[in-house]
Amino acid sequence: MIKKIQGFIELTRLDKPIGIYLLFWPSFLGLLLGGLNSGLMEYKNYLILAIGSVLVRSLGCIINDINDYKFDRLVSRTKDRPLASGKINITEAWIYFIVLATLSLILLIFVPPFTVFVSLIVGVFIMVYPLTKRFLKAPQFFLGITFGSGTIISYSLASPDLSISIIALFIGTVMWIISFDTIYAFEDIEDDIKIGINSTPILWGDKTLIISNYLHLAFYTSLAFIGYINEFSLLYVVMLIVLLGLYIYQKKLLNNKQYLDAFKFNHWIGMTAAMGFIVEIFLV
Repeated sequence: MIKKIQGFIELTRLDKPIGIYLLFWPSFLGLLLGGLNSGLMEYKNYLILAIGSVLVRSLGCIINDINDYKFDRLVSRTKDRPLASGKINITEAWIYFIVLATLSLILLIFVPPFTVFVSLIVGVFIMVYPLTKRFLKAPQFFLGITFGSGTIISYSLASPDLSISIIALFIGTVMWIISFDTIYAFEDIEDDIKIGINSTPILWGDKTLIISNYLHLAFYTSLAFIGYINEFSLLYVVMLIVLLGLYIYQKKLLNNKQYLDAFKFNHWIGMTAAMGFIVEIFLV
């Protein structure tokens, strides 16, 4: 029983929460912008966001492994995943998926109609994403749009009217997700080539890191633009300078080919951006 429970935990990567963080921070930024636009800061929305981040990331992991378990057996980094190793069978994985999907649908009872609408569309995207690695040359773009939509979903919890700020954040977040998922894809590039899985590192070749860096800086540009149009204080500029320092450190990790460490480091980048928003919205 303990091994089975451990298998379910591993299937949703709850033992590796970095994916939850990287989904939560952009969505948290969106919720803060929604509150800024409407003037309403309902604390229940933060709870919905936290629970939703865990559920959505977990569902994404399950459906990804259901689609990819035969490929995962051929990749050194993923061959020990529950479905690939046989610790969990397909039927059990689907039951787990249905349970978590039901909990996600229950969560939608407490959100506005527009949030429900966007969430259901993104839910379809999550189901489709694992298949895009077979027919899209750059599946990271699809992933960026899918999980970047979390900014709009969370924003809509607090504000019914889209603003220039949230549009900028969405575009910047999509660029950021493409950037760090490209870095993550470096871990499997040799295996992906062998088994015929597409990724941006394969597509972009030697230019991958340069393009990834530009995409990362595009995210910073969107944050600077948001600060400008909302007339944030000089403290926000300090946050942007800190982010540039973090970017330089991440480049050092990439130059040393520490791709997984560079990928995980984006957690601190997201947290820093969130702190900048919190200071401006609640303290200044």
